[in-house]
Amino acid sequence: MGENNCRASCIVIHPCCREDNASSERERAVSLLASSGRPLAQVATELGIQPSMLRSWRGTMNDAVKQMPGASGSLMASAPSAEQAEIRRLRRELERVQMERDILKKAVGIFSGPPR
Repeated sequence: MGENNCRASCIVIHPCCREDNASSERERAVSLLASSGRPLAQVATELGIQPSMLRSWRGTMNDAVKQMPGASGSLMASAPSAEQAEIRRLRRELERVQMERDILKKAVGIFSGPPR
């Protein structure tokens, strides 16, 4: 019983199983980041981890894919598509327009108040 062959039937989490589980969690987090199109900080917050940790995992995964023989790159490492660039541009524009709207709302409130 000195060997640790616990993969599927493990009740106690051994270090070997813990590492496998951590790796799959990292892969899922990086996959979520790549597929969601949301900012890294937002995905990290939703997962309850630090953005720097998710950034590190993404870099590690990209490095691993680059080292694979015959790999021409991954979806995460490839240049952003035109659609993704357009989405990012529209999100920035939306944020700017919302800020302008909020400023105008405050100005209307100030100038439409009772005369002094």
